[in-house]
Amino acid sequence: MMRANSLWLMAATAAMASPALGQPVGVAEANTAAAITRVKALNPKLNAVIALDPTALDQARALDRQRKVRGPLHGLPLLVKDNIDMAGPLPTTAGSLALKDNVTGRDAPFLARLRAAGAVMLGKTNLSEWANIRADASISGWSAVGGQTRNPHALSRNTCGSSSGSGSAVAAQMVDAAIGTETDGSITCPSAMNGIVGIKPTVGLVSRTHVVPISHSQDTAGPMTRDVRTAARLLTVMAGSDPADPATKEADARKQDYVAALDAKALKGARIGVLRWATGWHTGVDARFEAALAVLKAQGATLVDITTAPNRREIGPNEFTVLLTELKADLGAYLASTPATVKTRTLADVIAFNKANAASEMGLFGQDIFEKAEATKGLTDPAYLKARETSLKFAGKDGIDKMLADAKVEVLVAPTAAPAWFIDSVNADQSPGGGAGGLAAVAGYPHLTVPMGGVRGLPVGLSFIGPAWSEARLLALAYAFEQAAPEMKLTPAFVQTVEESPAVQKLFAPAAR
Repeated sequence: MMRANSLWLMAATAAMASPALGQPVGVAEANTAAAITRVKALNPKLNAVIALDPTALDQARALDRQRKVRGPLHGLPLLVKDNIDMAGPLPTTAGSLALKDNVTGRDAPFLARLRAAGAVMLGKTNLSEWANIRADASISGWSAVGGQTRNPHALSRNTCGSSSGSGSAVAAQMVDAAIGTETDGSITCPSAMNGIVGIKPTVGLVSRTHVVPISHSQDTAGPMTRDVRTAARLLTVMAGSDPADPATKEADARKQDYVAALDAKALKGARIGVLRWATGWHTGVDARFEAALAVLKAQGATLVDITTAPNRREIGPNEFTVLLTELKADLGAYLASTPATVKTRTLADVIAFNKANAASEMGLFGQDIFEKAEATKGLTDPAYLKARETSLKFAGKDGIDKMLADAKVEVLVAPTAAPAWFIDSVNADQSPGGGAGGLAAVAGYPHLTVPMGGVRGLPVGLSFIGPAWSEARLLALAYAFEQAAPEMKLTPAFVQTVEESPAVQKLFAPAAR
C-alpha cells in the first residue's frame, strides 16, 4: 500500500472521485495532468526539468483504456535523467548542445520495463553536463541545455550531481519518482542534498544499454524517490538481464521482489558497521548521524564501530585512470549508435564541438577531463588494466568485504554527503567532502541513502552500503529506519538562502532587551 501522502495516490483518488467537465478521467491521466501542472508551476524556480514529453497525456490515456491488465506502476508519472534514451520526440542530450538533435526513438531497456509496468514517461530532467565528467572545476547541476539546477530547500544552494534535476524535482514534489544514473555519487549525493531516497544498485542489476556512458565498470541507473517503498517498487521493475549488456548476465537470477522484502522491524537484531572514519568533516552532519544511530539502536540494531578503511587513499587515482580510459571507449560506442543527425561521433568530435561553441558551452568551465580521456591508450592498455584491478580489489575484496567480515556485520552506515554548498560561478563546486559512497561506486556494490534530517534547513542523508546484490536487505533496513523516524524528512522551503528560513532568522535576531 502506498503512503497516504503520496502524490501518485492522492491524484488517483481525486481522479476516481472527480470527473472533469462531466467526462470520466482515468487514474493515469489525472496523475499525469497534475504532475504537468506542478512542473510548470515550480520548474521556473529550479531548472530541474529540461523538457516535458508532449505525448505524456496520450500515454496516460492509453494506459487508462487498458481495463483488464494494469501494471504495478499504473499511472505513475516518471521523470528521466537526460542521459537516458527515451522513445518519443525528446532528444537525449546529456545536457550538451552537441546532442541537441539526438532523437533516438528508443527506450533504454529498463525504461521499456517501467513503461510496460504502467509508468508514464513525463519528461527529461536536467543534469551536470556529460554527467559531470567534462572538467575538474565544474558546477554540479549545470548544463548548456538546461542551465543551472537549483535546490528547492534553498535556491542559492547546489543540488549536487550529476542527477541534479532528478533530485530537485522529486524533492520539490513535482513527482514521486525520477530516474538517475551514477558512476560515483551521482544518485546518492543529489538524493541526500535534496532530502530524498536514492539507491545505486549493484552494477549489473539494471541494464545500461542506450544510456550515455562514462564507465562500464561503474555506471548504473537507479530510482530517486520520495520514500523507500517507491524506490523498491521501481527497482523491482527495472532489474533484469539484458543480452546487450554482459554485466547483467546474473540480474535475472539475483533480482527480487523488493517491495515484499520491506519490513518495519528489519532493524531488530541487525548487526551494522558504523564507519567512524567517514565522519569528522562537518559538525552539523556528525550531530545528525549520531541522532540516526540512536534510532537504529532503539529499533534493535547492534552497532559496531569501524575506525579505519585499508588502502582507501589508493583507490582514487586508480579509479580516475579507469574512468578516463573507459569514457573514451564507451562514449565513442554510444555516439556511433546515434542518429545521423548527430555529427559528433567520437569524444574527439565532442571536444572540437565545445571549442567551436565555446561561448555557449565553455563560459563557466572547460573540458580538461575530456582532453585527458582523449589521450588514453584504450581498453588493452596495461596501465588501465592494472588500475582497474587495483581499484576494484581495494574497494571490494579488501575494502567493503573486509570491513563487513572483520566487524561481523551485514551492512555499513555513514553520512552520505555534506549539506548543499553554494552555487559558485567563480570558484566552482566547493564541497567539504566526506561520506563513504566512493567505495561502493568503485566496487560496483549497492548504496542507498535515506533522509536523516537537516543542518540549518539543508537536508543530509544516511547511507546504507552492503555487498553485491544486497539491495533487498538495504531497502528493508532503510525502510525500518524511515518508518521509525519520519520527522527526519524535510519539506522544501523554497527560500533564496538558508538565512531567510524562519529557523535561522530567529537565530539572527538580536536578543530582547
